[in-house]
Parts: sequence; C-alpha cells; structure tokens
Amino acid sequence: MKPLVVAFVAILSFKGVVGFLNTAAPSFGLARRAPTVSRFHAKKKKKVNGSDGINGKAINGDSKTVNGASKKINGEAKGVNGESPLGGNYEYLVGILGDLHIDPRKMEDYEEGRNHWLPIFEEAKNDHGNVALVSLGDLGESKNCNHNPQNPFELYAGTTQCHEAAAEYLSSFGVPYEVIGGNHDLEGIDEFKTDAANLRVFLEKHNKPTPQFCREVADKVLLVGLCSTKFRDAQYTSHEVIIDCQQIAWFEDLLKSKPAEDGWKIFVFTHAPPNGSGLRVLQENHVINGCCWLNHSNERECRKFIELVREHRCIKAWFSGHFHLGQDYQDSITFPTIDPSEGPYPNRGSCVFAQTSVMRGGASRDGRQQSRLLRGNKNGFEICTVDHQKGGKIRLDATITYKDDSHEVGVYAHEDEAYDHDDYFKVYTPQFNDDGYICEAEDLDQCLITDDCPVDQDTRCWWKLSCGRVLGMLNGMLLEYDKSTLAPLGLVVSADELVGKNIAVIDSGIEECEINFDDVGMEGADCANEGDLDNSREQAVIMYDEENNITVIQPNEDGSYWRKIVRNKIARMKERRREKAAIEFAQEVLGEKADSAPKKVISSWGPYTSTSGVAKTTGVVGLTKKEIA
Repeated sequence: MKPLVVAFVAILSFKGVVGFLNTAAPSFGLARRAPTVSRFHAKKKKKVNGSDGINGKAINGDSKTVNGASKKINGEAKGVNGESPLGGNYEYLVGILGDLHIDPRKMEDYEEGRNHWLPIFEEAKNDHGNVALVSLGDLGESKNCNHNPQNPFELYAGTTQCHEAAAEYLSSFGVPYEVIGGNHDLEGIDEFKTDAANLRVFLEKHNKPTPQFCREVADKVLLVGLCSTKFRDAQYTSHEVIIDCQQIAWFEDLLKSKPAEDGWKIFVFTHAPPNGSGLRVLQENHVINGCCWLNHSNERECRKFIELVREHRCIKAWFSGHFHLGQDYQDSITFPTIDPSEGPYPNRGSCVFAQTSVMRGGASRDGRQQSRLLRGNKNGFEICTVDHQKGGKIRLDATITYKDDSHEVGVYAHEDEAYDHDDYFKVYTPQFNDDGYICEAEDLDQCLITDDCPVDQDTRCWWKLSCGRVLGMLNGMLLEYDKSTLAPLGLVVSADELVGKNIAVIDSGIEECEINFDDVGMEGADCANEGDLDNSREQAVIMYDEENNITVIQPNEDGSYWRKIVRNKIARMKERRREKAAIEFAQEVLGEKADSAPKKVISSWGPYTSTSGVAKTTGVVGLTKKEIA
C-alpha cells in the first residue's frame, strides 16, 4: 500500500492530501518499610535520572551530547533501530513507557520488557549518545500486593515501597530517566495523610527537584513532563489527572522562552491527554467518570492545554497513557490536520498526539503489551511501537518531516491492525455539518431531537444549544461535548434511564416579564436576566416517554450539563467504613445474622446515591419521575 500523507500547515494555507490514521523522602515521621529486595538482573548502575525543572539541564547523567565525539552525523542506521525514511541519521532516541502498575509478585513481563529495550538503548548510545527514558506514571498496582504484613488491606500504589521499586526498575535501563505522576501515584492513602507528604516521597525516590521536568536531549530538542499532584484533595474523582496551576504557569513561561522560530522542538509527556488531542481510543469509564482529559472537571484549565498547543508551534508531539489500550488502533495517533471531507481544520497547532500502551499483560485492557519509541534528527522524527508480545519488534507508526519551523508533513506507516477489536470505547467525535448534526436545536423554539423515534443503543446525533453547550447521544447515553474541541466531557443521562425515551429542546424563556408576588421568596425571579443583552436565549432539554412522563434535564450551576457524580476516593472509602461499622452494629447489638445485616443498612446523604467509584446511573430514586407541582 502507499503511505498516507498529512500536511501540517496553518488553516489559511492548507494544502496536501490528508489521510485517515491507520494505526491506529523520608517517611516524615511515619514508620519506614523494609528496603525493597532487588528483582532486576541488570548490572547495578548509578541512578542517572533527575532534571532541573527551571533551566532544563539534566542534573545527573546529562543526556545532551550533541557536540560530543559519540554523535554520529553521517552514519547509517542499522540493526535493531531499522531503516528510516529520515535517512537513518538519528540524533536522539527516547523510550516511552506507559502505565507500569508494578505488582512485585509478577515481575516477569517487566524483566522481559526491559530486555527488549536494552539493545535499543545500547545501539543508540553507541551511535549518538542522546538517549533518555520517560515513564508516563501510574507506577504501582492499585491493590494489595501482599507487600505489607502489618496492613493486609493497604494498596501498593503510591507507597514508599512502590516508588522505591519503580525507581530501581527505571534505573536498571542504564540510561537517564524521567517520570511524571499519574492518577495512582499519590494513592498511598494509609501511609500518607496528605497529598503533599505523598508527593515529597515520590519526588525524593525518583531524584526529582520538581513535579515537572525539562531535559534537553539534543540541540534545541526538549523533553517536557507535567505531573498530576492531587488525589486526596481532588474535588471530584480521585482518578482525574490534575496538573496544578504552578506547573501550568511554568509550562507557559517555558513555551514563550523557546519559540519555534528559534528552532526549538518540544515533546510533551503527561499521564492523560489534553482535551482537543483528537484521540478517540478511550474507555467508557474514563469519559463518563470525568477523568479522561487533563484537569477534566475544570472547564477553563481543561481547555488551557490545547490553547497552548495552538499558540506555540514549538510543541511537536504530546505522549500520554492512562487508557491501558494498545497502539494498533485508528486514532491512537492523531495529526494536527484531518481530511477536509471529515470536518473543519481541528486547530492542533504543529502537535502530533500519541497514546501509549502498557508493558505488563495483567495491566492491559485489550491484551496488547507495547511501548513507544521516539527518534529523530534535524529533519524530523519518527514514532514507533516496541511490541513486547513480539520479542520487542520495532514497528514504524508515523514519520513527521519538518518543512520549516512551524510546518510539517506526516506519513502514517501502516493500516489499522485492530479495526474490528471491540475492547475499547471508540468515541464518536462530532463535526459540524456531519450526518448526526441537528442544526435547528439552537434556533427553533421547539426541536424534537429524536422526532418520535425513541433512543436506542444505535442512536447517534448531536446538537448545539443557544448557550453554546453541545450535547449528543452515543451508545444509548446522552453526553456533553466541549464546545470548542467537541471532545466528550462526560455523562448527562445514562442509557438505563434514556433508552426508549425521546429527547426535545424547547424554549423556556418568556416573552414578557411579570413579577409573581404569590411565589414567596421568588419574587422577580422570572425577570432575573431581563435587560442582559449578552444573555443567550433560555432553553430546556427534556426527555419524555410514551406515557407522557417528562424529565427536565437541568444544567449544573456553572451551566454545564455533564454529571460530576463520582467523588473523591477518600470520601467514598470513609463512607464504606461507616457502612461496615453499621453492619457490625446490626450483628453484634441488634442480633442480625451475617447474611441479613447488609440488607438492613442504607445510607442517606446529599445529592449522591452510592459509594460507587463508577458513574453507573444518573437517575435518582424517588426524584427522577417525581411530579413537579
């Protein structure tokens, strides 16, 4: 087959044939654990990772040897690194590991995966010496791994033991390594009382001066990583990947100081991808639970990252993990442009986004075990797969060639190798004027979205409200999409509540303002927005069944619609413990039997309906169909 070519240019100068992707611390007063026993057979070497998050220079084991004698300018790439459309004159190589989720009882896949990488790194060190390893976080398994006899219920992820083991493993590759925190890396909830204490140990064990990192791997080629720093303090689900404001400000300042026109090339690494990346190989649970994108639950911060990508064309690629899904799928890599027939220019700057799989079979959600390899020179770069199920075989996935400092040409190297695989949630991303777009919803006083064809699992359509919010239906669910990037934000109505019903959008404003003095406490409420010229036309989204029962789908106080159902894991854990105490009370004091006691205990609390960490339903018992007076 002929390779597919994508031209990355500004929207006003868009040219070329666009293809469809076919690849898709100390313990701070707490008891110290016993030192972790070494499980790695590679010769022990001095830990070489760590970088200065301010000036971008590596602290130990500087990987920048651009002018050194080991740099091979005119040599040919050979052996394990394969042939290159860039001419084979690589000037740097970076290994990228997805979610490790180390289980100290199951180390075979980690040892095998490292053995796949060792010859790759060795050859690159001999060729040019500009080599580094980046781990995308989620270093430990989020379950008890028989690692602490004093606490048989403690989760392994985020503990001192976990970070010591991960640091030892990452150091055993024999090259400088960098690591960022994912949504599980501060999960040492029994060992540490605060995120700050947990973060300090994470930084110490990995020799990191700051949560973020910046490493100059070759001349004017930067590796930049941003770290999730909240778990206990997360407002909603603890598994949201949250980059704090200090890191965002640091990142923006760095981008301003390294402009594309001065020849800077920046590769970014985060645990989750940013909203607007275009990646669509996502799992349903990440979408509906509000932990799919960076800073997912904060609308302004969530959109900040793609805005920086659009503004700073020095960002050439962005690597992420989080989903535990393979690299064979369509849209596991996305280019800045798309085929004009598929929709408007997506405005992703000069950035290629790439999803990264996992190394251990037990951590994979689709059976694949893969890592990413980044290699390049002054002419461009390649993104490859290292397949750990095929003896570490390297597969070229995409080649990006620089045309100038702000424009590139990308070529996909192969077709989708897993198109029919269904163990992932491929998200329908709306495009204006596509077949599912209902354009009347933002203009008409009354728009029957389903037009008397009740929603089923195959219903696929979307619409824009007059306020700019975007809603759509997929897999029997009503979702909200970002109004700028059209990326899925979260669940509005679950399938169990929506399937079999109809959806309509109706005008909820009034033509004349009349104050109702009979409604005590609400006098003048109907006129609250009167005279506000900037206020959009008021609408109501409703769903109704064949018996004419109507449910008004109210927006949140901030105007969004997607339901932030799942709360902080610490809050849910404490609630479960209270329920367990109540069950024990029922047995020991009230005389209930062990099998009947759990059925006698229920919880009562605010707007939440369960201690579940998954958004299973949006209906509220006793309220969803309650008659409105």
